[in-house]
Amino acid sequence: MVGEGVLHECLNDPRIASIVLLNRRSAGITHPRVKEILLNDLFAFTGNEAGLTHFDACFYCLGTTSINKSEEEYARLTYELTLKIAKPLLQFNPEMTFCYVTAKGTDNSEQGKTMWARVKGKTENDLSKLGFRQFFAFRPFMLTPTKGLLHTHSFYKYISWLFPLGRLFYPEAFCTLKELSLAMIHAGYQGYSKQVITPTDMVKMAKG
Repeated sequence: MVGEGVLHECLNDPRIASIVLLNRRSAGITHPRVKEILLNDLFAFTGNEAGLTHFDACFYCLGTTSINKSEEEYARLTYELTLKIAKPLLQFNPEMTFCYVTAKGTDNSEQGKTMWARVKGKTENDLSKLGFRQFFAFRPFMLTPTKGLLHTHSFYKYISWLFPLGRLFYPEAFCTLKELSLAMIHAGYQGYSKQVITPTDMVKMAKG
């Protein structure tokens, strides 16, 4: 859902000349600025795939739930795969900005009791040390989906009534998928004063 929302806003931004999607399955997008690299196993990614040089930013939106997963399994998909993709991208794009979609509650101490938060924290920490020109960790909590997109999770239709109240009473946790996406584009072009980006920051950045 997040990846589709980010792609939607990238396609609406005329400054963005070229977009490469790294996916397991085709996104079904036909557009002159979009190219897809499809790998059945993303762990097979090497960075040598054609068309992966001279890029300014990576918007990394891949993620999985920790529900019913062991720490080893969750770490493989969240930590190992992310670093497996990030390292070759940096090698071939040394001036790249890396924007990583993580989650509110991530534990950068790597010592807390919550498994997913520790793993996310380690992932953020090690990405920040790789040497990207800029690294940003985007930590959304509750996202208002973008209308008309295909991959909106079905449960959102049952909780959509919460969003106006959430924005009013708990702005630190609520933003729209559009605001998250625009904030990532903003970070790619202009950077930001903070490495960890909260929903409040996303709303601010989305305004330009």
